[in-house]
Amino acid sequence: MSNRKEINRQSRRKAIFTLGAIAGTSTLGVVGNNLYSKNEDQILNKENLPLFSIRDMKSGQLTTFNNKTKQKAFPIQPGEKKILVQHDSPGIITRIWMTTSGWFWENWDVREEKWPDTTILKKLILRIYWDDNKFPSVEAPIGDFFGVGHCEYKHFVSKYLGMSSGGFYCYFPMPFNKVKIEVENLHVKSIPHVFLNANYTSYDVLPSDAGRFHCMYNSGTNAGSEPQYIMKTKGKGHFVGCCLSMQSWLPNYLGYLEAPEYIFIDDDFEEKNPSIVGTGLEDYFNGGWYFRDGEFNAPLHGVPLKDPLRSMISMYRFHESDAICFDKCFTMLFQSPRPPEHTREFKFSSTAYWYQQSASELLYKLPSKDKLVDLYRIRDTDHQSIP
Repeated sequence: MSNRKEINRQSRRKAIFTLGAIAGTSTLGVVGNNLYSKNEDQILNKENLPLFSIRDMKSGQLTTFNNKTKQKAFPIQPGEKKILVQHDSPGIITRIWMTTSGWFWENWDVREEKWPDTTILKKLILRIYWDDNKFPSVEAPIGDFFGVGHCEYKHFVSKYLGMSSGGFYCYFPMPFNKVKIEVENLHVKSIPHVFLNANYTSYDVLPSDAGRFHCMYNSGTNAGSEPQYIMKTKGKGHFVGCCLSMQSWLPNYLGYLEAPEYIFIDDDFEEKNPSIVGTGLEDYFNGGWYFRDGEFNAPLHGVPLKDPLRSMISMYRFHESDAICFDKCFTMLFQSPRPPEHTREFKFSSTAYWYQQSASELLYKLPSKDKLVDLYRIRDTDHQSIP
């Protein structure tokens, strides 16, 4: 009888872990702990309840809305840093929604100094700090963090983040013991009003292997054949995806997509023998022939923006069951195999997303203020004041 109980217990545990793998990133920080306990059993059950099941959990929301003054958003002055929300007890953020003015016509204020400037999407910086650290583990321009790095708001929806009819959303789960979300306005004159809601579930104690969410931004000019780095980090964790925006100075050119991914795992940053090598940049994003059928957005991969005439493209891919694990360090880059004389210079900006055993300082820092907007062109998009 005891053997049957043990078999049932193991089968149940296996089923929970299998369901966690199917559920994806929401449980990636929990699955894989060799030390199994009753407390973690309860947590796993909570995380994988059917939608109809009643939950013994506490939910909350961090918000910019001030219920006393009824002010909904913070105006962020040029050069100002502003803490939007702060919370000092354990939980897991389950959704972030935010938006900002500045990139569209404001029907309530038609003064010339309030006319839109879409570069605010590069110059408004989002930062998230975990567990009282002095350094952010998330740092990126708001446009890039939510998927498009061309100083352009582009409606698209995916499973984990997107831009949906004026708003910006993120469903990456983010465990914390303490959290601080901050924005900084590096625009010279725009005064955006920033709204934010962050839903979370409270925990007395987080799962012992709940990783911390990270986002690293990188950007620059590539001569064409140089390595284009997406991410570097030291520590233990798993990579769960990236967004990448690119453009060439040469019209009707997408040759920069001839660049396979190279992923180096636990190699002490030597970059000699990649663990994973692809067949082309668009192949990594589950496309082919330079995404010949154009823009699309799916749950885990897509192309929110493609303009071949202006040589502009934005892409995303997220990893769930195919999350890429590392124990000591991780490097990801794209690089063209073509000789330099057969390539063309291009601009790029990227955001990489991953979970790590503990909050880590980002190895890539933001470019200087005057290099945040470093593009060959910005498309003229007209967002009306009244939709």
